[in-house]
Amino acid sequence: MQQPNAADRLDLAAMVADLNGLLRLKTTVIGIKMFARVEDMEAIERIRRPNAVHTTDQIVSMAARLGWTVGITGDDLVGAQCRAVIGLGPQDETWLEGANYVGVWHGTAEDARKRQQALDVVPFGQYQAMAVSPLASGRLDPPDICLVYATPGQMIILINGLQYVGYKKFEWGVVGETACADSWGRALKTGEPSLSLPCFAERRYGGVPDEEMLMALKPADLAKAIAGMKQLARNGLRYPIAPYGIQNDVRAGMNVSYGKK
Repeated sequence: MQQPNAADRLDLAAMVADLNGLLRLKTTVIGIKMFARVEDMEAIERIRRPNAVHTTDQIVSMAARLGWTVGITGDDLVGAQCRAVIGLGPQDETWLEGANYVGVWHGTAEDARKRQQALDVVPFGQYQAMAVSPLASGRLDPPDICLVYATPGQMIILINGLQYVGYKKFEWGVVGETACADSWGRALKTGEPSLSLPCFAERRYGGVPDEEMLMALKPADLAKAIAGMKQLARNGLRYPIAPYGIQNDVRAGMNVSYGKK
């Protein structure tokens, strides 16, 4: 992907500090970068290479849960599904059939095929490798996308920050299993902020807690969200969102935000 000019580069460590201050995140914010050449991935400072076979969920969580910088090729991943989502394996007719999912996640072959066709994936043939790393480390400067794991309360404030200036309605889908296609697959493919409900595999193999959602977005969009959240905080709209009380007279609370309007 296109590299920005040095003057356009963001202070990633400062962004993470701001994000943690605004949202009190408990999970490390990470970056993902795709590579056309394996050698470029392997040249990253302190890169780790797997010595076993993993899911992409596990690789991502090595960065988000353990703070590691990890690089992979398609050979390090367990199967066609993980490879295809990030463009390290073909999205061919066999993959589109999704036969392995019939009787597991879907009742019929038609249902499995429809799910496969619904996935947002990186086109095959552009890349040979991928790396993940904590965003604050600066080792993937710049990453293609950032991953933010957050609770629903934290996530809505992040979304509000994205919408503070240059508003747009976000419309996201849920493919079900293989929800990584809703997050990093979609964000890598389209460049758009992409929200997901992590699926069974992400929680079972990637260790994603029950309460967390996942947002994948470009560094520039994350910077925009942070700027928006800072202004929201000045307006008294910040995380944590303190419950007002379901039986209180709401006018006093509403007056804090809207009394001078």
